[in-house]
Amino acid sequence: MKKVIFHVDVNSAFLSWEACYRIHHLGGKQDLRQLVSAVGGDQEKRHGIILAKSIPAKKYHIQTGETVVSAKEKCPDLVLVPPNYDLYNRSSKALIKLLSEYTDKIEQYSIDEAFLDMTGCCQDPITTAYEIKNRVHAELGFTVNIGVSENKLLAKMASDFTKPDHVHTLWKSEMSEKMWHLPVGDLFYVGHASLYKLKKLGFHTIGELAAMDPAILRAHMKSQGILIWQYANGIDESAVISSPPPAKGYGNSLTTPYDVMDCETARQY
Repeated sequence: MKKVIFHVDVNSAFLSWEACYRIHHLGGKQDLRQLVSAVGGDQEKRHGIILAKSIPAKKYHIQTGETVVSAKEKCPDLVLVPPNYDLYNRSSKALIKLLSEYTDKIEQYSIDEAFLDMTGCCQDPITTAYEIKNRVHAELGFTVNIGVSENKLLAKMASDFTKPDHVHTLWKSEMSEKMWHLPVGDLFYVGHASLYKLKKLGFHTIGELAAMDPAILRAHMKSQGILIWQYANGIDESAVISSPPPAKGYGNSLTTPYDVMDCETARQY
């Protein structure tokens, strides 16, 4: 039986969940998703980072992860709302509950993403994907993109195509048409450092990477070179894991509200 994997990705999750809450629970009239808006940390406490942005904010080149100060310089009228992690957790759980009506093989990849193993669960995967997408919008108020393929990698790549509120397929037979012309930086697992190395080697598209001798990539990037060559060729055998493995470690950090310039104060922290 052919494998069928869905990747469900909430569009601008933190911002969408905040917008839905304000409209449906607080009686708000404005939709943050239609404004130049963003979710950002408290600038006064030096947690001033953009966590999510609206589609209209993209016109001002506001980026997730940049400082609030930088975003405000690009658009002084930016509507900024504080993060609400309790709301995000409740919204995420509501999404997973809805998805569990379709399969019990669900891997929550992050708070706003999940992989579903739909193998044998539906006769027509595309129809089912649209049904899920439309139910999320109608019942929960926010929108999702759903990528459909035979493995997790290609399903995730597909969900990143045109947004928001879309279903996209990326079967292996469609890679040359839909994926190989994309910039190599769009390939999953290619970060800033990897992109720099690949560009130095002369790679500009995913297709160029897929056609390369993997031994050359191994020589320059070791095991990571082999992995991204496999991804460029749509090779991914990882399973949808319903129960996450135990955490290997935990971290805790604190951003001080001011610059610490002396050892005595540093020791207190």
